Amino acid sequence: MGILFEDVVLIKEAEETGDHTVITINCPDKTGLGCDLCRIILLFGLSIARGDISTDGKWCYIVFWVVGRPDTTWDLLKNRLLEACPMCSPAFSEIYYYRPEFQKPKPPDVFLLKFWCNYDRKGLLHDITKVLCELELTIRRVKVSTTPDGRVMDLFFVTDTRELLHTKKRQEETTSHLKAVIGDAMISCEIELAGPEITSCSQGSLFLPTEITEDICGFDLPGQSKNGFSASNHAITVDNSLSPSHTLVQIFCQDHKGLLYDIMRTLKDYNIQLSYARFYANPKGNCEVDLFIMQVDGKKIVDPDKQNALCSRLTMELLRPLRVNVLNRGPDTELLVANPVELSGRGRPLVFYDITFTLKTLDIRIFSVEIARHQIHGREWEVYRILLDDGDGFPLPKKEIKDSVRKKLMGWE
Repeated sequence: MGILFEDVVLIKEAEETGDHTVITINCPDKTGLGCDLCRIILLFGLSIARGDISTDGKWCYIVFWVVGRPDTTWDLLKNRLLEACPMCSPAFSEIYYYRPEFQKPKPPDVFLLKFWCNYDRKGLLHDITKVLCELELTIRRVKVSTTPDGRVMDLFFVTDTRELLHTKKRQEETTSHLKAVIGDAMISCEIELAGPEITSCSQGSLFLPTEITEDICGFDLPGQSKNGFSASNHAITVDNSLSPSHTLVQIFCQDHKGLLYDIMRTLKDYNIQLSYARFYANPKGNCEVDLFIMQVDGKKIVDPDKQNALCSRLTMELLRPLRVNVLNRGPDTELLVANPVELSGRGRPLVFYDITFTLKTLDIRIFSVEIARHQIHGREWEVYRILLDDGDGFPLPKKEIKDSVRKKLMGWE
């Protein structure tokens, strides 16, 4: 008896409006698999309403109930989930399925997408970002600047999920889609493989103003209870009495976009093995999560210091997974957004998409953008510094701009 490769991921689409699409995954296990799968689901703009994860350490069975979108390409989602599932080898199990590659994939090539435009318009940057996302081009860094005569130079450092951007056909497809959005304003468009000398130019300034680093890292945790942390809208408890071999972590919190990804990302970064998980988001916007976990050595987490460290990190990710602020940058106004980077080096999906969408909705023009990664207090952060064009004055107060961006990023709009 075996399992076919195409049956590793099964997707049953919702039959009626309001129903959930059910995604079932049955494959070998690995530490961090839940994080990788949740990241892909978040990348496709889907929300997980319920989830069940079960594994014996070798093989796992996962079911996600997700809220879909009318334009979701389910076949493409299935392919991306399949790519994240570990391969099955004869030495690993008696159940086989075909996988064409049996080696660890190399890091993707980074390409520089550079183009000039005659003039800027409100919402242009979001329209470009939307096209790149639809083409499955992952934005790694961005450098956007406006010259005194009103022309715009855009530098996008991207990777290609399809790994075809080195081909002439793929480059022509990308240029054509961008031309359709930008129109006659486009002066030129170039795509080239970014060598070390080019990628070094994409790095942000090593110096970040003190108010930025303090805003990113400044966070007061709620009161600590005997077995975890608790506040009015969230609680984390740790229990080692219910299972002889696992530590139970129970979480109650407010739901937000990518919540399960944030939890799984934390477990992956701490190299914690998950044996069973149950996730449920109720209609009132609250979530209940049960996690049966153990250390990489197969033992329960009994050290109070390790328990507190895990609870502290989870609390931070639950209450403030992203940092958003609107600051004065000399005489100008700067929107600052920062999110932690996985230890594997991957950033949070769709952050720049949500930022530019919100600014377009608010009818605010972007003057310049810098996206770069910085080491802050021993942790890598992806920092978005967006200089807003306030030539005509802002139609909204700074606090309202900040709240609008944060609500979009958290899925509370």
